Amino acid sequence: MFFTCGPNEAMVVSGFCRSPPVMVAGGRVFVLPCIQQIQRISLNTLTLNVKSEKVYTRHGVPISVTGIAQVKIQGQNKEMLAAACQMFLGKTEAEIAQIALETLEGHQRAIMAHMTVEEIYKDRQKFSEQVFKVASSDLVNMGISVVSYTLKDIHDDQDYLHSLGKARTAQVQKDARIGEAEAKRDAGIREAKAKQEKVSAQYLSEIEMAKAQRDYELKKAAYDIEVNTRRAQADLAYQLQVAKTKQQIEEQRVQVQVVERSQQVAVQEQEIARREKELEARVRKPAEAERYKLERLAEAEKSQLIMQAEAEAESVRMRGEAEAFAIGARARAEAEQMAKKAEAFQLYQEAAQLDMLLEKLPQVAEEISGPLTSAKKITLVSSGSGAMGAAKVTGEVLDILSHLPETVERLTGVSISQVNHKPLRTA
Repeated sequence: MFFTCGPNEAMVVSGFCRSPPVMVAGGRVFVLPCIQQIQRISLNTLTLNVKSEKVYTRHGVPISVTGIAQVKIQGQNKEMLAAACQMFLGKTEAEIAQIALETLEGHQRAIMAHMTVEEIYKDRQKFSEQVFKVASSDLVNMGISVVSYTLKDIHDDQDYLHSLGKARTAQVQKDARIGEAEAKRDAGIREAKAKQEKVSAQYLSEIEMAKAQRDYELKKAAYDIEVNTRRAQADLAYQLQVAKTKQQIEEQRVQVQVVERSQQVAVQEQEIARREKELEARVRKPAEAERYKLERLAEAEKSQLIMQAEAEAESVRMRGEAEAFAIGARARAEAEQMAKKAEAFQLYQEAAQLDMLLEKLPQVAEEISGPLTSAKKITLVSSGSGAMGAAKVTGEVLDILSHLPETVERLTGVSISQVNHKPLRTA
């Protein structure tokens, strides 16, 4: 097997023969196998669009990154070319590009996972260098060298980068405003210094002129002393007048400010008074009226409840008196009845007792026959002799009633049959 390289491709010649012929041409030795195969591998530079969609960075923020990489198979390095032939011989240029793209995309995702969004966004050069370094060390084993790698685009679906841009824009604007203010301040300071120097120079010039004038005047004559003295007095009077005038102007300005402030205070006081009256008219008076109305309603309801309670108490009292009178009357009637019964018992004694017994006998008979009247079904068992059916039942009842006088005599000691034959005794 041997290689020949052109500018855009490498040709691999391979073959097999037991006794291959040797041909020497131009100082080169060629082995011509009996069976040979020629394969080509592209040496063109491949441009790869490396996209990593929604990869979570170190702080868990998903972003998408697109990078542009230039890769190629190195034909000048025999070791790399041999490695490339072993890896990609027989593959098309698109297949080689796909393998390199997947390798680059994997390294790009790994580096994104170890960096923050801010690091990727602010230092693209660092990110590109890391991807280039890691991918180159991996692809070189395949015979592919990374010519270049550039970070093309960063974006996300959460507006995280947009927020970072806003913050940076605000900082830049803030710095610009601060710089502008500092520049204006420095310009003002320099302008003030220039004015001060100008005034100082003017004063120095005037002082020199005054000195020259003074010397001239002193040398001119002694009689000018009085003139100079008066001139000095006039100058002082002028300066004093200027100072007084300035003081008056300042006092007037202060007075104007005081008057303006007083007017503002008066206006504020009037506004406060107006709002208090408005509050009084809108809130306090309606509230007091509503409270007075509720108090009157509460008093009326209280009076109504008191009157109802008094009426109910009077009704209960009168009803109680009526019931007490009725109970007393009923008690007196019962007492009178009992007294008359007692008198009757004393007069008639056994006859009265007999009368009471005879009066109660129907009730006793009713109680005895009561269970029979309330029974829904009666089953009779006959021995084969005597009455049958309803007659049997009637006979049983009459038999019970026939033993009733004996029962009464045993209970009360009064014999109904004997009382009928005795004459009545009076008390």
